[in-house]
Amino acid sequence: MRFPPRITRIGVSAAVLSALLVGGTVTVGTAGAATSAVGSICYGDLPSQAYTTLNLIAKGGPYPYSQDGSVFQNRERILPSQSTGYYHEYTVKTPGSSTRGARRIVTGEDYQEDYYTADHYESFDLIDYGC
Repeated sequence: MRFPPRITRIGVSAAVLSALLVGGTVTVGTAGAATSAVGSICYGDLPSQAYTTLNLIAKGGPYPYSQDGSVFQNRERILPSQSTGYYHEYTVKTPGSSTRGARRIVTGEDYQEDYYTADHYESFDLIDYGC
């Protein structure tokens, strides 16, 4: 499986990232979809299993689940709108779960544009590496 490069781009994503890094919330509305918000979470507040997943992403794998690294479609339209293939998803193991569970890291192509969801895409928090 081929994984996208993690590069820095300037534009809407940078503006969203800036707003979130200073503790703001970005509200995204689309026609036909409910308005949702992306929050932020401090790197130090992530569950310990998320660190394992982030380390695997940084190394390029190997991943424990075949779905890890697959394109995240953003069907919920909660994350900022991007072209197909921009986002990829990875499992954050849930202790005691016999399945993949609900926790994921979704990465964007921008450098350190990593989102955490604990509720299977119902909400997302941009990971703030500065706290």
